[in-house]
Amino acid sequence: MDDIIACDTNGGPMSKVTSNVPRGFTRFYVLYLLTERTMTGKEIIDESVKRSGGEWAPSPGLIYPLLGRLVREGFISETEGGGFQITKEGQRALKQYSKLQDQIDKQFQLVNRLGVSMYTAGKFIAEEAIDRINVVASSFKDRIGKKSSETQQQFDEMYEEFLLKELERLKTQKTSKSVETE
Repeated sequence: MDDIIACDTNGGPMSKVTSNVPRGFTRFYVLYLLTERTMTGKEIIDESVKRSGGEWAPSPGLIYPLLGRLVREGFISETEGGGFQITKEGQRALKQYSKLQDQIDKQFQLVNRLGVSMYTAGKFIAEEAIDRINVVASSFKDRIGKKSSETQQQFDEMYEEFLLKELERLKTQKTSKSVETE
């Protein structure tokens, strides 16, 4: 694959992307490989190199942190021999990835049958994906905003209660000192 130059919002060059696989692919691919058999991180790297004919060699710096995240998320588990196996949760996540991929493939096929180039089709599908991501992000932001205001209100109530108790304690302390001095 040729190097791809990413563009900033003004269309100017921003950074050079030299990976042969799309961002996020490795996560999907590791789960996919682990459906075939239990593998160590090194075996995942070696299998990737083998299947890609040497075109893609994921680094240990990519694979091992990813394996740690997948374990924490419950998608894979570590075996006694230092290998990893996919969990039921990981299989469900992989199935979701596959459904999304099937949907994208169908969209590409339809747009291609309509006579639109793959580049243009990709642009349309990417824009649709961005729109969907924006809707999800907006919804997430709204939920966080509501939770944040609820949390702030709870904090304010607890702080007010604390201040009232401290005020009462100071009054009691002041009263007991004035009784002692009399």
